[in-house]
Amino acid sequence: MEPSARRTWPALVVSGLDDASADLVQADLVDFAVDAIDESAPDGWRIFFSTVESRDQALAHVRRTYPTCTATPLEVDDEDWAARSQAALRAVTVGSIIVAPPWDVPTTIVIQPSMGFGTGHHATTRLCLASLQRLNVRGRSVVDVGTGSGILAIAASRLGADPVQAFDDDEDAVHAAWENLALNPSAVVTMLVGDLRSVSLDRADVVLANLTGGLLMASAARLLSLVRPSGHLILSGFQTHEEHDVIAAFTGTSLVERLEEESWVAVTLRVIADS
Repeated sequence: MEPSARRTWPALVVSGLDDASADLVQADLVDFAVDAIDESAPDGWRIFFSTVESRDQALAHVRRTYPTCTATPLEVDDEDWAARSQAALRAVTVGSIIVAPPWDVPTTIVIQPSMGFGTGHHATTRLCLASLQRLNVRGRSVVDVGTGSGILAIAASRLGADPVQAFDDDEDAVHAAWENLALNPSAVVTMLVGDLRSVSLDRADVVLANLTGGLLMASAARLLSLVRPSGHLILSGFQTHEEHDVIAAFTGTSLVERLEEESWVAVTLRVIADS
């Protein structure tokens, strides 16, 4: 039997980014099936994609839209790159919650860095954690949409939410979430592989959705259908220029709170009608 081919990840190296263009590039790339962004690589940002096709489309977009940046395609061997590139990650504190990799203890929540987002080092994750703590979720049901690493669902359980359900349409992400759940044995979460359009869940008191502005707007009706009347939605993954359109898509809600960090926004909405 021939040995199996070594897995590689289609990636881009993007260099020459100033602070303003870095935020714009990261926001633009959400439409190109990005799996992860390594901002600590010595040669610039390394951006990993699900497919070669999405990588090549992103390459053309970056070269066309950001001519002062240098973008180079490459294939990266899957040799536990995440563990190597993120070995320097340390704990992030948001309110009373501490999120940390296993090598930086003591911790409240342990998250193993992987190909997915959700280590607590991105502004949208921190905003969602902060928003979650501003609601009293003890004894309330929570659904985490597009759970990724599982960090928000685990945090909800640690804050007393019950039951907590989380799902993602990426099997690898759910596998990583299961592993992180095992690292946090006091958290009780049901992790599911499922698509937002078809997953079958009971309505929850709180629904978390850290997605993208476009996906939030396109899925507003479906997300509202997951929330009980008078329940809450915590939404993030969008920037200030998208905020008006995102909130407008969620008819039958009122704005409870808004948080902003580095032009990223999270809003907590209360359902005031049975949408």
